[in-house]
Amino acid sequence: MIDTWEANNAKIITWINNFVEYSIGMQLAKYEATKEVWDHLQRLFTQSNFAKQYQLENDIRALHQKNMSISEFYSATTDLWDQLALTESAEFKACGGYIKRKE
Repeated sequence: MIDTWEANNAKIITWINNFVEYSIGMQLAKYEATKEVWDHLQRLFTQSNFAKQYQLENDIRALHQKNMSISEFYSATTDLWDQLALTESAEFKACGGYIKRKE
């Protein structure tokens, strides 16, 4: 039973490492359990990062269709908004003032 768990754990960690950037994979190398890897990724990608938020908000404001097709422009816009949504902490999402500013 433990051998099966260890094999599956190693398999999942390998899959994760195959799909993340090399620099992130290097950070994950110190973890032995899949839960630890997931917890690290959650901290890495869900923390509020005001500098990143500021940059994304500027990128959204600066984005213009120019020579892009409508679908390319929509995709670029959606990508930026999705990235911005990932930077919002749960505490901010529950704050009335923040929600009003965001809207």
